Amino acid sequence: MGFDYKFYKNKKVLVTGCTGFKGSWICRILMNFGAEVYGFSLLPQSDYSLFDILKLNKEIPVQFGDVRSIESLKCVFDKFSPEIVIHMAARTLVRESYDDPVSTYSTNVMGTVNVLECCRFSDSVRSVINVTTDKVYKNMELERGYRETDELNGYDPYSNSKSCSELVTSTYKNSFFKQKNISVSAVRSGNVIGGGDFAADRIIPDCVRAALQNKVIMVRNPDSVRPYQHVLESLAVYLDIASKQYENSSYEDCYNVGPKESDCIKTSVLVDEFCRLWGNGVKWNVEPEENPVYESGLLKLNCSKLQKRLDWNPKWNINEALLRTVDWYKHWLNKSNVIELTDLQIKKFFYCN
Repeated sequence: MGFDYKFYKNKKVLVTGCTGFKGSWICRILMNFGAEVYGFSLLPQSDYSLFDILKLNKEIPVQFGDVRSIESLKCVFDKFSPEIVIHMAARTLVRESYDDPVSTYSTNVMGTVNVLECCRFSDSVRSVINVTTDKVYKNMELERGYRETDELNGYDPYSNSKSCSELVTSTYKNSFFKQKNISVSAVRSGNVIGGGDFAADRIIPDCVRAALQNKVIMVRNPDSVRPYQHVLESLAVYLDIASKQYENSSYEDCYNVGPKESDCIKTSVLVDEFCRLWGNGVKWNVEPEENPVYESGLLKLNCSKLQKRLDWNPKWNINEALLRTVDWYKHWLNKSNVIELTDLQIKKFFYCN
């Protein structure tokens, strides 16, 4: 990947959803690159927060607010005048979306409308990334991996709201942004893992919580196949596309970002490797599901467009991704300097061959 991290030196970048798992990592990356970072987000949503652990609240200016409030967003755009917008703020959990579909749709659809509307009236914005998900596709359990041209129609409220968010993005691109020289891309990422994710109902955080409590890890769908990758893989692509389309609008598009096909593995394989790396006799079992909700059994992404247009290939395979993830949590558990470790992992990913 021909990624030029020097591009971000002194660039003004707004990150929505900055207190989340991905948002915290990308803020730290941008700080390492010398960017001028501004955050907009809800307060951290879990008992432990990577945003707080990395002390980002002391490192970057943040306005706490809800993307459903266009007035709050307008204040940020007026105050900060961002050149690049990375839109990550979202309701992200499938099972949560069944419990509260209204909030899921209002956040993921109207939140996107509000962000793009602010970009529309901004005199500073040049490049926008809308972060969506691999679940935007109408899932037909295809072995070949979904291509960007496949039908968008996510099954559950979360996935479908992200499909809608992409349609909104396409409309704003065609109706408003072409005339304003604003480039916008939607990026559909596979399942990410990495240190500092404490969200409920995600496989690695669930594994860590169980291990810390000396409990058996309960796994809902051990035979489901997912495109697992380290969080830095997807974030690197977001930043690469954002920088390239900033300078050349021909790069704007929708892109899949996922691992090599060999790293699309069953959840059981992922958890087996986690248990081996964690040690201490940690084990897992299948969770008895009393109120099952639909989750696809097979999900793969075809990333050939990204490979061809951005000369991109994944850097860390699933084994290295898991190794670095477990190492992060072990450092955190042992009260080691995880800020230093986070920066070291960023350095190894971006600066080392």
